[in-house]
Amino acid sequence: MKVLIAPNAFKGTLSAEEAGAIIASFCIDKYAGVRTQVVPIADGGDGTCNLLSKFLNLEQVNAWTLDPIGRPTKGFFGLDKASKKAYLDVSTASGIALIGDSQKNPWIASTHGTGLLINKAVGMGAREIILGLGGSATVDLGLGILQALEFVFLDQNGREILPFTDRVQQAISHVQSPVPLPNIRFTCLCDVRNQFFGNHGAIPVFGPQKGLKSKELSAFETSSEKNIALLFKKAKKNFVDKSGFGAAGGIALGLSAFFNTDIEFGSPYFFERIGLEDLIKESDWVITGEGKYDAQSEEGKACFELLKLCRKQGKKSVLISSGEEGKKAGFDQFVKLEDLNFSSQSLKKDAEKALLKSLTLQLDLQ
Repeated sequence: MKVLIAPNAFKGTLSAEEAGAIIASFCIDKYAGVRTQVVPIADGGDGTCNLLSKFLNLEQVNAWTLDPIGRPTKGFFGLDKASKKAYLDVSTASGIALIGDSQKNPWIASTHGTGLLINKAVGMGAREIILGLGGSATVDLGLGILQALEFVFLDQNGREILPFTDRVQQAISHVQSPVPLPNIRFTCLCDVRNQFFGNHGAIPVFGPQKGLKSKELSAFETSSEKNIALLFKKAKKNFVDKSGFGAAGGIALGLSAFFNTDIEFGSPYFFERIGLEDLIKESDWVITGEGKYDAQSEEGKACFELLKLCRKQGKKSVLISSGEEGKKAGFDQFVKLEDLNFSSQSLKKDAEKALLKSLTLQLDLQ
């Protein structure tokens, strides 16, 4: 029996690699002669490009950069010199996990640190930046990235506005672009389909998660509208909102004003790059999982997209997840995880124990 173990990250507890190792060890102990293959998967969420870089065996470039509120932090990206591509997660430098709850403030938080890493990649020969948009702390339209690429934003008095300035979105009156523009293109990987504006847009849906108060949403949206108009006027383009522009606070939107920018929904892109369908074809069982399978999971998230490939190839599938919604998702087996106390000091160990317990009581690969 061959078992493909392809988990997504169990958000807030175990990485995809950690979960995969636990599941593989359990299967080897329980089923004599089983052959396991662990292939962590991602869908544009936090860590997607890091996983891709590892799978593709790319050179990892390490560099100091700045976190979402301007503090020094260590960053990295994968570099493919042959194809002149760099693979970079926004969460590496501009991730919400890098700051505490009291520090969440989209009026200040900037993607500038991500831009500094992009600049380094360009200096090393990259001509395409594959940007994983998951896990960001920002709603800055990628203005911080543009500043790192030598765009200059001025206030109404002609003074330069520096990154991490409070209320930077409200202060911008003029945009100056570098001449010539950097010779790069972007492929942005995301796991949400929200447009930037509207009731399901970036600001009302993701703004509160990143620190915006409900009474601030209208003012923030007004500032964003003004800045989008300034960017596209400078670029001499017409703005059209698109599916995916709401991801990571509009990074792809801002970049698209000046650069060739494609939005890819992360699961198909990731699966194609790693040849996942062929791996499924060669397996008897496929085990996947995530922290909590819910309605959003069926809008292009990794586990649901993997299920579709399993059905296509006629392979048996297992979903490991907390909550109840995974029961009716259509997997051949559902292994339910117990709820965890996320304030526990031993959260990771608790998660490992809970996963092993659920596998022991529920998994049956017959």
